[in-house]
Amino acid sequence: MLSRRAFSGLAIGSSALAAAAGGAWPVRSALAASPGLRDYGKAPEFTGIDKWLNSEPVTMQGLAGKVVLVDFWTYSCINCIRTLPYVVSWYEKYKERGFVVVGVHSPEFAYEKSTRNVQDAIQRFGIRYPVAQDNGFATWKAYNNQYWPAFYLADSNGQVMRRHFGEGEYAEMEAAIEALLARRPPA
Repeated sequence: MLSRRAFSGLAIGSSALAAAAGGAWPVRSALAASPGLRDYGKAPEFTGIDKWLNSEPVTMQGLAGKVVLVDFWTYSCINCIRTLPYVVSWYEKYKERGFVVVGVHSPEFAYEKSTRNVQDAIQRFGIRYPVAQDNGFATWKAYNNQYWPAFYLADSNGQVMRRHFGEGEYAEMEAAIEALLARRPPA
């Protein structure tokens, strides 16, 4: 399992490489046109959730027909904090087209288990999508997840079609969201 520090190093190294190549971070590349979709299997259900914030409980089954981004995060992780503006932006940009984000808050430290602290973070970061408080790591384990942040993008049939761990690949993830929304059957 890579630590937050390892992810920070990877992100800094990637940023430096992009800058050296004359690009800006995030780099828009040919990958944005080909978002690297592949079938990773059925998205697991949310399980063992302590509390739902910003919504009533949701299920993957109940989200059938929607494109769903499951974002594993914790509010004091710097790598998670850096990704949140992108996630919030995607939600706001695509929610009317059948896109849903479900944040799964899985704490690394004991103080991150506090619902009040998570609620404060949700407000501070402008998060308006559902957030599942996964203090017991049941959903984390169902996804066989190992990282903060981790993204699992499911198509309208509930199949995970893209995964990404850590920071970066923002253009590629947005391209994948757009591609899956384009494949979605008309409502």
